[in-house]
Amino acid sequence: MLDQSNERTAWDRDTFFHPSTHMGMHARGETPTRVMAGGEGVWVSDVTGRKSLDAFAGLYCVNVGYGRQKIADAIAAQAKDLAYYHAYVGHGTDASIRLARMIIDRAPQGMSRVYFGLSGSDANETNIKLIWYFNNVLGRPEKKKIISRWRGYHGSGVMTGSLTGLHLFHNAFDLPRAPILHTEAPYYFRREDRSQSEEQFSQFCADKLEEMILAEGPDTVAAFIGEPILGTGGIVPPPAGYWQKIQAVLDKYDVLLVADEVVTGFGRLGTMFGSDHYGIRPDLITIAKGLTSAYAPLSGVIVSEKVWQVLVKGSDELGAIGHGWTYSAHPICAAAGVANLELIDEMNLVENAGSVGAYFRAELAKAVGDHKNVGDVRGDGMLAAVEFVEDRDDRAFFDPSKKIGPQVAAALLERGVIGRAMPQGDILGFAPPLCLTREEADSVVAATADAVKAVLG
Repeated sequence: MLDQSNERTAWDRDTFFHPSTHMGMHARGETPTRVMAGGEGVWVSDVTGRKSLDAFAGLYCVNVGYGRQKIADAIAAQAKDLAYYHAYVGHGTDASIRLARMIIDRAPQGMSRVYFGLSGSDANETNIKLIWYFNNVLGRPEKKKIISRWRGYHGSGVMTGSLTGLHLFHNAFDLPRAPILHTEAPYYFRREDRSQSEEQFSQFCADKLEEMILAEGPDTVAAFIGEPILGTGGIVPPPAGYWQKIQAVLDKYDVLLVADEVVTGFGRLGTMFGSDHYGIRPDLITIAKGLTSAYAPLSGVIVSEKVWQVLVKGSDELGAIGHGWTYSAHPICAAAGVANLELIDEMNLVENAGSVGAYFRAELAKAVGDHKNVGDVRGDGMLAAVEFVEDRDDRAFFDPSKKIGPQVAAALLERGVIGRAMPQGDILGFAPPLCLTREEADSVVAATADAVKAVLG
């Protein structure tokens, strides 16, 4: 097994172009390669047999946990019966039709149809095109600008990478592109005016958004996109009153709201959707990850009735909509989605995410919240983060070159637990499978406390 592992490692370095990886260091062997082999529940193992508790669920996505036979059987059965057929010109399969109905039955009030893609990135590309189409059909060709937020994550394509508000995804790619704009991140811990209450900071964010809309011209601003809770930007819950104040501004200037629920959809916050959790009323919802628990690649755009009626008007005037992917509503992926949503219900995972998630965050705060270098312990549902600072009293951040976050994540992995060093800050993130038990949460907390002590004393 060891020889095979070494061979695979060499092949990996010589042939595999990894996403979000330091290419030079990896190719030179300066960073480790780990060849993954199996998983069960919240645990994963590599080809050497080393097991780790995956406290980030892959990339926030293996909601039901690893090794679920029901999903594997659904994939196999669909592959045997009909591995592929397209969804163009009214074609469908039982799996894709059933899944669309299941999503609408679970979606927030006012949602009407589901368009299927493969990744969150392509779903947000679809959103951008639908927003532009929507305003063209309504005779508003100048209303095309889309406002995102700094530290938001919405994909890594050309336009979706532009929506993303993280410099890592812009560097040397000539991004962001017009007509994408960025406004204030709802990051209360990093607010400039530390005297502000959460409500005051939320009003500040809403005021900054309104200032941008007025400066650009309301007749040119089409939509605002945001994750219910910032994900890759630091796992940052919105401050009190944030979404209500933001929506008041959007309503005032007739600006569509896109809720990017790639991370929060299907249970992660202890509700089926993050929009339900925070009282968001979206016009479009982006879904992916938890839709199939990543057993197969599938994404979607949930379209509100308001938007749908304009799309129908456009089709009546212009003919068939000129948008589609070869693999839209792929039957194997849709079959995985059906089985996954059934499992989420059968295993009571939405409720578990809320209850065990609250327990996990509370225990995490008890274990490390008083450490001299821990500035913030935060999260919601089955999401949590620990942010490290050089001086908690002055809220002084570490020099990024010290790589404190990555050091703690590496120390955590040595202790058998996978967390994620988040970009643009010394932040350790957690997004465990929704099936996490209290005992497993205790293991993550104990390993985290030990890792923090090992790196920071």
